Amino acid sequence: MKAAQAMTECLKREGVKDIFGYPGAAICPFYDALVGSGIRHILVREEQNAAHAASGYARVTGKPAVCVATSGPGATNLITGIATAYSDSVPMVAITGQVVSELLGRDVFQEADITGAVEPFVKHSYLVKNAEDIPRIFKEAFYIAGTGRPGPVLIDVPMDVQNKEIEFSYPESVSIRGYKPSVKGHPLQIKRVISAIKEAKKPIICAGGGLFATGAREELRRLAETCHIPVITTMMGIGAIPTAHPLHYGMLGTHGRRVANTAVNESDLLILIGARVGDRAVTAPGTLQQRTKIIHIDIDPAEIGKNMEAQIPLVGDARIILNQILDAFEGDSCGGHEEWIETLNALKAKEPVQESYPDGSINPKAFLRKLSAHTEEDCVVVADVGQNQIWTANYFEVKKGRLLTTGGMGTMGYSVGAAEGVKTALPDTQVIAVCGDGSFQMQMMELGTICQHHIPVKIIVMKNNRLGMVRELQKNMYHENYSGVDLTGSPDFVKIAQAYGIESMRISRAEEEEKAVQTLLQSAGPFLLECDVSPEESTL
Repeated sequence: MKAAQAMTECLKREGVKDIFGYPGAAICPFYDALVGSGIRHILVREEQNAAHAASGYARVTGKPAVCVATSGPGATNLITGIATAYSDSVPMVAITGQVVSELLGRDVFQEADITGAVEPFVKHSYLVKNAEDIPRIFKEAFYIAGTGRPGPVLIDVPMDVQNKEIEFSYPESVSIRGYKPSVKGHPLQIKRVISAIKEAKKPIICAGGGLFATGAREELRRLAETCHIPVITTMMGIGAIPTAHPLHYGMLGTHGRRVANTAVNESDLLILIGARVGDRAVTAPGTLQQRTKIIHIDIDPAEIGKNMEAQIPLVGDARIILNQILDAFEGDSCGGHEEWIETLNALKAKEPVQESYPDGSINPKAFLRKLSAHTEEDCVVVADVGQNQIWTANYFEVKKGRLLTTGGMGTMGYSVGAAEGVKTALPDTQVIAVCGDGSFQMQMMELGTICQHHIPVKIIVMKNNRLGMVRELQKNMYHENYSGVDLTGSPDFVKIAQAYGIESMRISRAEEEEKAVQTLLQSAGPFLLECDVSPEESTL
């Protein structure tokens, strides 16, 4: 068979049913082979959105998802989405077309060294020079992307290679010298963890996004309940334990909850699970590590000690390690943390609830609380970047579903594409994208994808005619010297949606919220809701 057909056969062998992409000449042989393959292709309106859609798909399935682009600008447009996936440990296989092999390095039409360009943002990349290697390369790519710390892998295939005839044989297994991720925690370290938990008076668990990659939500809840340990999360870890769980105390960090940050600062034992200790989460790691015993559990040994020293490092799969810890307790409760929990509950009760509504605008915090009260238990919300992200992180109640966002890279224009991917993977699940009017205008062309492929996502646009987060920063740090944040000239988003045949509405008063939420959630197809928000509304 032709190598291009072999590429589609490899995808089928890996269980791929949907891919996201944008064709061009250099990837046309592959697109020709897609016809009749049984693999559904979702045509995005710009390549970056293919990567974001694959990201959303992968994050809710737990398996590597696929995005495709042509050579040159098509491939380079993928880079931001690939970097976003890499920062957030999302398994992805990106396939790009390339100019014919004999022209490589000659700066011909639509040539770009994409393997070199993505080197800092991928777990591995392949430039396919021999068509016979395609089955092995695809098998390795999916294995690398989905094992250890998940991440993106890129496969760049010259056009002539795609057209070669090969004998197809797909490998049954993978063996890569030097790549053997550890999954089970060292028994001696497990014993040290048990002792530290039993000795602690003020322990706290900090759950990161790595818990989702390994499917350890249930184990986290069991550990917290067994040992009566309060739980906080990073932004990427939101939903690791239900928001309303009595042992949950919110998100920590620069834009987190006061009680969560206080809990970290006053704890005598911090258990980090699947978190990389980014600067937005822990602003003074050097100070914290001097006064608090730290346990760091992560499958990537490079993350442990990178930003903060851990007295008890533990490398491995979080779900396996948590089960090892739970088994070591043999059903016994370590208890003894009631006073600590009462202290945190008192702090939590003192946190202010802001319900004010400036004239002609929606209070986004109150609105998101109301929205979450009406959503289904397994609802998936995808937040973009900016004020909308912080409002959603702090005020939307996650039940048994997920809150997805871009944490490491903070990529504006992420939410709609990612929501497309989530809804494609989980067609029976409620999926909502929340964005600002700045980020929406980076991706509103995806309304075409939503319309064409009948993807009934719900989109909420928080409109304040400003780049709100940057404006808030300029207000607080630059003496209200506003520069480059006015979005005057933006279109009417309701009319834009209507132009695509998508239902939409706009609200600007509190009394309109209830009907709007019901209409949004009960609509059969896609829906866009614009919420007018005051430019003075802050994340605090």
